[in-house]
Amino acid sequence: MITYNTENVKMPAIKRRETTAWVKRVAQSYGKKVGEVGYLFCDDEHILEVNREYLGHDYYTDIITFDYCEDDVISGDLVISLDTVRTNAEKFNKEYWNYAKLISGVLRYRMPTHYVIKLVGSLQLESESINTWKNGVKQALKKYVVNGTEAKGVMCPNCGSESLVYQDGNLICKECGEIR
Repeated sequence: MITYNTENVKMPAIKRRETTAWVKRVAQSYGKKVGEVGYLFCDDEHILEVNREYLGHDYYTDIITFDYCEDDVISGDLVISLDTVRTNAEKFNKEYWNYAKLISGVLRYRMPTHYVIKLVGSLQLESESINTWKNGVKQALKKYVVNGTEAKGVMCPNCGSESLVYQDGNLICKECGEIR
């Protein structure tokens, strides 16, 4: 069961049902089940209190996680400071932020992950640092593609075949075995 609670803040505008379903799908894609997962949205003062009490740290942070996983059951608590998240978003490089919003939006509206990877890969970016970020995003998203999903419109650099599939976050050519 996944719960969403607040402490000293208004509940953010998240689609709980869709978020819960997404978390369960991701867990299932890794052969896991969702147990008790709690999201607590709070202010800076509350997360500072949690950080001091449970981790012995005397500073603000955006998120603290507590892992209670056992075997194939994912369980834990996530304490999220909306104050720090908001501050980080304001400080974040606007170009990164805009691309992050694009990716978030297409995922939110259920564009299949392998298409999101293709979309991110097609972005024409000027900055070397944002290109590095783009490649990191692509690599991270690949981990959420269901094994065996065909990579449409992608060619193998080794043999030129368009018969590639995702496997454990990698693209594998079914013709020559090239992995990337």
